Amino acid sequence: MNIFQQAGDLMKLRKQALEIQKTLAAQETVVEENGIKVVISGDQKIKEFSVEGVMSQDAVNALNKAIKQSQEEAAKQMQNMGNLNDLLSGLMGATGPQAQT
Repeated sequence: MNIFQQAGDLMKLRKQALEIQKTLAAQETVVEENGIKVVISGDQKIKEFSVEGVMSQDAVNALNKAIKQSQEEAAKQMQNMGNLNDLLSGLMGATGPQAQT
């Protein structure tokens, strides 16, 4: 595979990812329970938060900030697990059954 084909494949994947993001952002989930209403987009952004009909933009901002921080922490944990998996697979490859043959 040449570099131009790889670049084309990456551009295609990026375009698909952007289309998925747009689709997710357009979707909405609405939950109303016990006088509380939450509207969240498919890309996990709070669009509306109200308690007994009273909307608070400060609450929406705080909820979105909490979600973003949670997602960033989860991404870090997954990245660390990926590094751990690479390390373990390297160790297994060096000491595993294939190393003995």
